[in-house]
Amino acid sequence: MLNPPRKKCPVETTLDVISGKWKGVIIYHLLSGTKRFNELRRIYPQVTHHTLTLQLRDLEREGIIERKSYNQVPPKVEYSLTEFGKTLEPIILLMKEWGDQYDERVSQSHQMEINVDEQLDS
Repeated sequence: MLNPPRKKCPVETTLDVISGKWKGVIIYHLLSGTKRFNELRRIYPQVTHHTLTLQLRDLEREGIIERKSYNQVPPKVEYSLTEFGKTLEPIILLMKEWGDQYDERVSQSHQMEINVDEQLDS
């Protein structure tokens, strides 16, 4: 007898859609409006052309972003959030806020370690 398909946790589903090192970052930057491919590359120059292309394709396939291609030379391609993609805004902004708080916490912890080390050295 076959086992029924496992029902996934909604958090797992969300993470499946937006996971990937750059997907959340792409969504975050598209919250402010449409971006061309090279604009996204300039925001994070360390991401390779190939990786960015794959992440954008995944988000497009999931219905999170839309790709608009213009028939011109040089080629022009723009990416923007779909209406469905815009529903991720509160999640992405909360992730940004959490990241800011985490960075501040780590920075304070690191400063405390430096102060303790300086006291031990004196």
